Amino acid sequence: MLAVQHLIVALAETSSVQAQIIRNELNQLGITRVEVFETGEDLLSHISKYKPDVVMSAFHLPDMTAGQMIFQMRGKPELRDLPFILVTSESNPDLIDPMRQAGLMGILPKPFTVEQLDQAINNTVDFLSMEAEDCDDNVDYAELNVLVVDDSVMARRHIRTVLERLGFEKITESWSGKDALPLIDSTLFDLVLTDYNMPMMDGCELTSYIRSSMQSSVPILMISSESNTDRLEAARQAGVSAIMEKPFEAMAVRKVLHELLQPQA
Repeated sequence: MLAVQHLIVALAETSSVQAQIIRNELNQLGITRVEVFETGEDLLSHISKYKPDVVMSAFHLPDMTAGQMIFQMRGKPELRDLPFILVTSESNPDLIDPMRQAGLMGILPKPFTVEQLDQAINNTVDFLSMEAEDCDDNVDYAELNVLVVDDSVMARRHIRTVLERLGFEKITESWSGKDALPLIDSTLFDLVLTDYNMPMMDGCELTSYIRSSMQSSVPILMISSESNTDRLEAARQAGVSAIMEKPFEAMAVRKVLHELLQPQA
């Protein structure tokens, strides 16, 4: 298990005052190896040579946004799974929601509390330390067929990474609910993970279809940035087994999967 105090943090923050505040908060958690960069390009150039354990960044930087930064990172195989924590007062969903799809370890407000930072850091450590041995001994995850449905390539990639670290090997991906229908009709799955908002057919409609199909009892986990309570309730009524929000905690996913995949008595 990776120790928190051993984490190496690369921080992108233009304000020296804000950078010092974040550094002090990290120090309270025992994290002292913090490298600060004033621009996104400086950080990207550095981590391409010296990979940290986690990147933290303000949203607005002089040369790019944190969204542009993480999209560049996710496009490079060596940085694709690097944990990322966003620190921002930005609330525009059009700017923040795409980042939720990219596999964030947490979104911290400005200002944030030590407790909020601790939660994001612990999620990072859990993600980095997650191994197949953490799985339930009663279920062989490697033998289960899993379907991941999400229109975001980065979201599918992050979910796949978490699943693979838990020991899943048979993972099929689909970019929309409609695209998943032929798969549902032709393949028996042991687990379905789906987003809510997708083109042509959303996760609620997909769930309704699955519940009326030949595999109506398959566990369905919805992982989504959708916050509308009426829509989420509609998804529950349609038959989703559990709902988690993006960004999600790696250990929370492990716990939910443990509950969903227990052999029926």
